[in-house]
This record gives sequence, structure tokens and C-alpha cells, in this order.
Amino acid sequence: MQEQPYQRPLTASDFYADHRSARPIISGTVARGHLDADTYFYTGKIGSNDGDFMPFPVTAEVMARGQQRFNIYCSPCHSEIGDGNGMIVQRGFKRPPSYHIERLRRAPIGYFFDVMTNGYGAMPDYAEQIQPADRWAIAAYIRALQLSQHATEADVPSGVQVASTPPPGLFIMPAYDTQAATTAASTVPPPQAAPAKGGAQKP
Repeated sequence: MQEQPYQRPLTASDFYADHRSARPIISGTVARGHLDADTYFYTGKIGSNDGDFMPFPVTAEVMARGQQRFNIYCSPCHSEIGDGNGMIVQRGFKRPPSYHIERLRRAPIGYFFDVMTNGYGAMPDYAEQIQPADRWAIAAYIRALQLSQHATEADVPSGVQVASTPPPGLFIMPAYDTQAATTAASTVPPPQAAPAKGGAQKP
């Protein structure tokens, strides 16, 4: 095998009638793992129309995966709540539409998959960066984001109370103003002194 003849890429060959050592792919050849027989799974479309159903069950694991991939690939532009005010938008990049506008709330879920696959407007495609199953997981998570911003008390299961204040001891940071100078609203409050030994904190 060490001494067997070989051809350098694209060099001439006397073995073939057309003298090309690099042979054309046989018609109908499919690379292993790329049969893509499930058209809807790989396109999000039924014919020329966007589909409106998930091609596999949506589980807690699917939603967690969608949130993770969304925060990595989508939130820099769309923000973590999907309002289109991501960090690079705050730095001057063109702002995408909010997921919470009526047009996108009514859009079929296959529309989001198609946009991630092929791009739209200023948004490039993410087909190379995000695998099809993850694109579907992101689309499912976008639906959850849309619901989170338009949910009502009627959507809360019976017997479950929605907290209106943070739990004791939990501090919620105010919104950080990335365009202005440091202000009281963008700084962490100083830590509270520990209570004196033997009783309550002295005044």
C-alpha cells in the first residue's frame, strides 16, 4: 500500500477517456447522514407554505435546549426576551422586529425555522451553525417567549399563585443603561453590614 499509485488532486490521468483524475459524483449519490428524506423536518414547509406544527414532541429537554441555543445564537440581536433590543443592536446594528408584534405572533412555527435556515433581510442564515433539530427547538422556545409576554391570569393553572415580589433576600438588578454614564441605577448597592453578635444590628 505504501508504494501504490495515486493521483494528485485535479491532475491529468491517462486511465480515463476525459483525462480527469477527479471523477464527477455519480448521479443520485447521497452523503451518509444527509438523505434528508423528511422534507418538512429540513425545510419547515409543506409545499410552498410554512407549516404550523413541530415535527417531534416538545419536552422539557427540547425547551431547555431551545433556550440554550437561542441565548447563544439569537439573543445578541433579538435579546433574551425577544423584543429585538439585543446587545449588538444597542451598539448600532439594525434592529430586528420584536417577536411580540402581531405579525410574528400569528406566524406559523415553520416560518421561524425557515428564516433560521435561509436568512431574511439583514439576518444571515444559520443553517451551518445550528443543526435542524436545534432550529426546531429554538422555534419552540420562541413560541414560549411570545406566550410569556402575553400570558394572563387565566393561563395560570388552578391553585397556583403567581408571585408579585421576589423571594426574601433576593435582589433584582435594575435595567442596565449601556448608552449612558454609570448611574445609581446601573451600580450594585453596597452590601449590608452583618448583624452584631449577640443581637440585632446596632443603629
